[in-house]
Formats: sequence, C-alpha cells, structure tokens
Amino acid sequence: MTVGADIAVTGVGLVTPAGTSTAATWAAVRAGRPTAALDPTLEGNSVRLSCRVPGFDADALLGARRALRLDRFVQFALVAAQEAVADAGLDPGSWDGARVGVVMGSADGGPGTVEEQHLVLITEEARRVSPLLLPMQLPNMLAGQLAIALGARGPNLVVATACASGATAVGTARDLLTLDRCDIVLAGGSEAMITPLVMAGFAQMGALSAREHDPDSASRPFDVERDGFVAAEGAGVLVLERAADARARSARVRGRVVGYGASADAHHVTSPHPQGVGAESAVRAALADAGAAASEVGHVNAHGTSTPLNDLAEGQMLSRVLTGSPLVTSTKGVTGHLLGAAGAVEAALTVLSLEQGVVPPTAGLSCLDPRLDIEVATTATATRAELALCNSFGFGGQNAVLAIAAA
Repeated sequence: MTVGADIAVTGVGLVTPAGTSTAATWAAVRAGRPTAALDPTLEGNSVRLSCRVPGFDADALLGARRALRLDRFVQFALVAAQEAVADAGLDPGSWDGARVGVVMGSADGGPGTVEEQHLVLITEEARRVSPLLLPMQLPNMLAGQLAIALGARGPNLVVATACASGATAVGTARDLLTLDRCDIVLAGGSEAMITPLVMAGFAQMGALSAREHDPDSASRPFDVERDGFVAAEGAGVLVLERAADARARSARVRGRVVGYGASADAHHVTSPHPQGVGAESAVRAALADAGAAASEVGHVNAHGTSTPLNDLAEGQMLSRVLTGSPLVTSTKGVTGHLLGAAGAVEAALTVLSLEQGVVPPTAGLSCLDPRLDIEVATTATATRAELALCNSFGFGGQNAVLAIAAA
C-alpha cells in the first residue's frame, strides 16, 4: 500500500448508547452487549425500541447554564470533542485557532427542540416560543458551538448526507488537511433524533425493527431474520492531523485515515441500489485514494443496519469487490443505528479495532443470511489486519467509505 495523504488520528471521543466515553463504549462493543430497550418516551408510537445514551448528565458534564442553551445533539458532541482533544494531548488555550477546523455531520440537527417549541406554540402562544429555538436546532450550530468552546477559528461546517454524514465529515476533514487548509481538524458526527415525531416517521416507512418482545436481538445485522434498524443517539469526534505534524509534536497516533471515497446511487430516495453499484464505486474510490488493493483489506466495519435491503446489497457488494475474505462486523448490533453520527462513531471503533488487534462481534446475529458470502465476526476475534474499510450509506443514495490503517 502506497499512502498518498497520510492523516493521523490522534484523539478519539465517544458518547454512545454503549457508554459515555471511548473506554466504556469500546468495552461494551467488544463484549457484544446490545443496548436496545423499550423507550418510555415513545409510549403511543407503533415502535417503541431505541438505543439511548445511558446516564447522560449534561448539567454535570457541561454546566447547567450552558447545557440549558444547547440541544441534545450539540451536548453529545461537546462532551465527545472534549474527550477527543484531551486524548490527543492538545491544549486549545495554546493552539493557533486559525489553523484548527471543525467538520461535523448530522442528518437532522435538533428535532427535539423543534418538537418541544412547536408544542409551546400550539398549546400556549407564539410569544412563549423560546428565542433560542433557531440557535439550538440549526444543524450548523453543531460545528459552531464546538468552535466557540474550543477557539477553533478555521473552516467550520456541518455536512448532511443522511446516515453517511459522520463518515462524510471525516472524509471532508481529510481533504482540508491534504489541501493544507488546516493543521488540525475535529471531525465527526452527532445525532439526537429519538423523538416521537421522527420515530413515527421511521415507523411509517417500515424502517424500524418491531422485535419489542426481544430487544437484545432487535438489531441483528446480516441475520436472515433481520426486520429493520433500531434508532440510536450519540456522537463521535476524531482529532485529525497530518501524520508528519503529529510526529513532530510526539503525539500518539492511534490510526490513520488513508483513503476516502464518496458516490451517489442516483437510484431511490430510501432504498439502496440492489446491486450496490454506488457503494462499490465508493469502496473502489477509497482504495484508490489509499493506494491499496482490494486484497489488502483485512477488516470491514460495515454499514450493516439490520434492514433487509441494505444488508443484502452491502454484503453481496463486499463479496464481489474484496478478496481474501476480510472479517466483517457491524457494531450496530450493539449500538443501534446512530444515523448521521454512525459513520464517525464506527470510524473511531475501526481505529480501535486495528490498534488493539480485535474485531468486535456482530451482536444479534444468530443465522447469517444464506444469500451472503462474507465472513462475519460473531465473537471478539483477534486480527492482524493493517487496513480496514468503514462503510456508511444514507437515504438519497449517499455513500461514504473510509480506508483506515493501523498506526
């Protein structure tokens, strides 16, 4: 593998249904502990399963006054970003903020704030609507608030490519570093879409798992009996730097983003192309960007949503494109589907897999769909892989694939 732009991951921060830190999340993912449960906030909805972040106390983590002025999706991101920056050994008080960028992804911004304030509008009166409605719910506030908190004055943007948003953000950050627009970029995604209205919409589409009788097996990627995804919330943030810059400051390099590919299916609003044509194009582009052959891929953190169409198209595409039977996992069996944050969280988990030499299991998988010819991890499995792919696909036919290498 000949790496073109060698971008180092020097910091990781996670807030997920598996834990409110990277260590807690990794421990649960590695152990294959599902997080889906019946959600009392969804009482009355036709589907009541979700994967919530446990014990998230924004007041304690961010300060009560500050937390009150932020939507939940921004709260998650700030906590994850603080962990990532500390993990990278960086001090925002001493860096050159003009050379620090923030690129985040979110599919929907802050629907919780919108629904809450709409209720105020219809049950009280217009003058009771909060003046913070727009500053709290606008998607761009995800990156804007991180920049304010950390003094990052470089390029600042939020990308929205549905469930590929987090991966698109990491890929875009890679481009900024490659083009020398920044020296450091905080990249990731955050989502807090588990609201009655959003979940009702997903349920009406038939996208959600209805296995309320058995939440632990509701999210079951690649299983023959999969019936839909379980919606999740949370955030993932990675600190990215050029590898040479990281070495110059003696930073610990946890992994490297060596390739990025993106494409559009141009096929359907919600369904993937049945032959995975767009996904294949993104995989091949990521490998070409990394200067790697398909045979060099030793691990794939799949999009693997637990939906009938996605898992079939993705699994068949992987067996067609990759050689050498790389070990495949979908961490959504544990975390559920973090929607616009999924790609960033899964990129971080892919870095940890390569760093620690362990591919986590695909929780919930009991019987692999016989139409799939891929090797899926069902237990934590040792790996000597040096190169992995992290796939993210979204509504509208959005495809984003990251090629991640060991440090």
